[in-house]
Amino acid sequence: MAQAPCPADHDKLLAVLKANVKASGGPANGGFETNEWAAIVARDGAVCAIAFSGPTADSQWPGSRLVAAEKANTANGLSLAQMALSTANLYAGAQPGGPLFGLQETNPVNQAAAYAGDPKMFGSASDPLVGKPIGGVVVFGGGLALYDGKSIVGGIGVSGDSSCADHNVAWRVRAALGLDKVPAGVNPNRKDAIVYDLDPGGKSASGWGHPLCAGTEADIAAELGAGVGGSIHK
Repeated sequence: MAQAPCPADHDKLLAVLKANVKASGGPANGGFETNEWAAIVARDGAVCAIAFSGPTADSQWPGSRLVAAEKANTANGLSLAQMALSTANLYAGAQPGGPLFGLQETNPVNQAAAYAGDPKMFGSASDPLVGKPIGGVVVFGGGLALYDGKSIVGGIGVSGDSSCADHNVAWRVRAALGLDKVPAGVNPNRKDAIVYDLDPGGKSASGWGHPLCAGTEADIAAELGAGVGGSIHK
């Protein structure tokens, strides 16, 4: 069975990720500024590229390899040619009482793929996840759908820092890959940007909101056009 084309290969993803993570020489993203994992899925949901920004696989949270892949799966799987949803947009609706409550249970992780293969190959061009569907649904920041100007071509997930910083890194990486031609989203102006509009009780004014993280992520998101509202550093 033919697989969908990969929006970017491993070497390209690796270069762009390193250039957009502070720990590997890139700009600040407002969180812990730790190294990151990034994963891309093709439109058919198969993982097609995984990379990490640090010098070794454990220079970033080892658990974030799967989180990044699942974020990519989520953004791709819940976005359409005409409308994108970032993983950050799903947070408020997935809380108890929300209209998306239980969403995380709907697409179980592919356990056989998730823990298979030689760990020495994790993050390489021959990562054992490549070519396999990972499944999983993540409802916090760091996953974005990919658009080439013609249609949706897959999704990217970034993990290894705060969820808010992961979103900023993913936003920068997507732009650097030229796959940010997003047609529309839940915010009219910034499309699939993270929306910081939770009140003290955790209620989102838009229904698509995400909590603030502890650093300057919201300020950097505002500078990038990757976020809406919520600066806590006046």
